[in-house]
Amino acid sequence: MDNNNLALLGPIPEGNLTQDMLLEHAKNMLDSMLDFKELLLGYNCAIKEIKTKFDVLNTEFEVRYRRNPISSIHTRLKSQTSIMEKLGRLGLEMTRDNIEQNLHDIAGIRVICSYVDDIYSIADAFIRQADITLISRKDYIKNPKPNGYRSLHLIVSVPIFFSNEVKNVHAEIQIRTIAMDFWASLEHQIKYKQNVRNAADIAEQLRKCAEVIAATDNMMKNIRTKIDSERGEQSEEEIIFEKLKKFDINLG
Repeated sequence: MDNNNLALLGPIPEGNLTQDMLLEHAKNMLDSMLDFKELLLGYNCAIKEIKTKFDVLNTEFEVRYRRNPISSIHTRLKSQTSIMEKLGRLGLEMTRDNIEQNLHDIAGIRVICSYVDDIYSIADAFIRQADITLISRKDYIKNPKPNGYRSLHLIVSVPIFFSNEVKNVHAEIQIRTIAMDFWASLEHQIKYKQNVRNAADIAEQLRKCAEVIAATDNMMKNIRTKIDSERGEQSEEEIIFEKLKKFDINLG
């Protein structure tokens, strides 16, 4: 059997089957399952690699600037069912080549930031890393979707070092503020409720909520910028004290 074919083999065919035929069928099923497991291993490792990179950046910002730009990081690995459904929508068979060449969001990382400008600072610092290849970038913050959705989407490729090979794996990264994530979570819940009356009115209300949240994000960023600019020039004692406080940061 070609291990590139990850399609489910289905039930054992009816008829008089020899023991050798049954063993071959079982072997093919196991080969297919193990190949799929190995495929997901690469994506799972990519999630770990990318999350570590963002954790490092967050720690660096805390040490250098006494501020964490990242509030939280969430990850997910697309399930086999979701992979099959997406390939089906694309009219593609479930093969390893089709998965690797056409699905770039099997490994998903969502980075939640405190402020809008943090999104771009963290994204730019991440993309500049030598082993990260940017495949595509979609800025739904500057250009929101019609329903009001806002987020920065990156498709990247990251090398994963296994014992016998180096494999480049694609992953999708979504970077948004706490407020954007709050809106997206509620919109997702409402979107999948069945038999909703006045769907058009609800969609318009959600879009208006997204605009209010975006305005709040900008106001919070401006307030923080104003506070930072009005702190004035620090005295020598204050500078020494700020440096001493950096020793209290937990690097573990």
